[in-house]
Amino acid sequence: MGCFGNVVDSVKSFQFRQTLSQLITLGLIVATALTLWKGLMCITGTESPVIVVLSGSMEPGFRRGDILFLRMTKDPIRAGDIIVFNIDGRDIPIVHRVIKVHEPNNVKETYMLTKGDNNPMDDRVLYNYGQNWLQRHHIMGRAVGFLPYAGWMTIIMTENPIVKYVLLGTMALLILTTKE
Repeated sequence: MGCFGNVVDSVKSFQFRQTLSQLITLGLIVATALTLWKGLMCITGTESPVIVVLSGSMEPGFRRGDILFLRMTKDPIRAGDIIVFNIDGRDIPIVHRVIKVHEPNNVKETYMLTKGDNNPMDDRVLYNYGQNWLQRHHIMGRAVGFLPYAGWMTIIMTENPIVKYVLLGTMALLILTTKE
């Protein structure tokens, strides 16, 4: 019985080390993703260097599900630039084109008016009550590139949260049960 007990203890010890190794691997994957995201934030100068287009308001230029790459620089924003902005009190950013820039002579602030390319009118109806212009603090970034349709999985997981939980659970299960 003594020899058999040593084998059982050895197997349990091996399984524990293997499980611990897999948990550390999972932690390293998550830490690497977060580090890459923070690095992109520093390089691009924006809190959200990558964003998914959620509506068809910018068609045909950008379609729902396209991924946009953003950058924020000190360069002035001009009419024609495609920007991502956030309205105070709202969670979801908006991707639209700047159609007018207002720079009063005696004020250092620049005011911008936006419109979706596929929308019939400007965005003043989207802004908060009494707000007619966007200011620099509303701007998250300027679109500098895009990847067509690559963001559909994000849209599916946002619209159907159960899909997100099933995918995350499946990934965690695969990582924990994979033998090296």
